[in-house]
Amino acid sequence: MNGCKRYGFLCFIVIACCIFHNASHAQTGIYDTVKVYAYVTPQGDTIPMSYLPGVLVEGKMNAQQRRAFAEWTRLRNAVYVTYPYAKAASRIMKDINARLVNVTDRKQRKAIIRSREKELRKEFTDKLTNLSIYQGKVLMKLIYRETGNSCYEIIDEYKGSFNAVLYQSIAFVFGTSLKQLYDANGKDADMEKIVKDVERMYGYRG
Repeated sequence: MNGCKRYGFLCFIVIACCIFHNASHAQTGIYDTVKVYAYVTPQGDTIPMSYLPGVLVEGKMNAQQRRAFAEWTRLRNAVYVTYPYAKAASRIMKDINARLVNVTDRKQRKAIIRSREKELRKEFTDKLTNLSIYQGKVLMKLIYRETGNSCYEIIDEYKGSFNAVLYQSIAFVFGTSLKQLYDANGKDADMEKIVKDVERMYGYRG
């Protein structure tokens, strides 16, 4: 019995020595303090702070999420492709309108419009004919965003009502409309976010 007590007391001494030994080596200052980062609040309080390593969290998308992501990716790609054309259309319309100021002669107005139309066909015909129907729909929305007019209204203004109705009929055959509007705060909110990103990335101005 006494042997067991002495053995237990010896174990206690060994454990205590180990604890005090580790504690003595953990001292980093004269007051046994541990230095840490600190954050000083606007009110002047100092709060201890530490940095945690980053954590990567991975998960799998369900079918609905995959469809939503695919639709968003398709929309993003369409905006990236078509937005420069919408900006070009806006610039050209402003130029045409500036030239038509105080021009009342009908023939002269047509000549001004046709001169720009030839330039447009030469520069954009090949590029625009390569767009998909979906990209064309997005482009028409963006043109409305940049000009405040639908493609139908633009054609009606510059080419006449007959051409506007004709092109609208062709668009209808392909399942779309020249009267595409733009609702930045509603159904086109996702498109608006993408456009804002494009403007920031490439420095587009009005």
